Amino acid sequence: MHGDLIHVPPSELHALTSPWPFSVWGIDAIGKISPKSSSGHEYILVAVDYFTKWVEAASYARLTAARVAKFIKSHIICRYGVPHKLIFDRGVHFRGEVDTLI
Repeated sequence: MHGDLIHVPPSELHALTSPWPFSVWGIDAIGKISPKSSSGHEYILVAVDYFTKWVEAASYARLTAARVAKFIKSHIICRYGVPHKLIFDRGVHFRGEVDTLI
């Protein structure tokens, strides 16, 4: 049994590297999570440092560009300094707003 597949030609994978600790962070949102937490939170915002693999995370009832910007300021910039690069998942539809708010 098989389904119709759209065949995409394979492309070469490139390792994402970071020159030093806490200079490159990947940020992604997880959610909508069901069931909600006891505090009503349905989303988790996760940031991973590409050098050390250190993880910062926070949960939210609603995820907005302002909350993402505040997360970046309080969980990354204030703790580890201004990163050289932030890598967002394509799924984060408010990236432009976050860049403006930071």
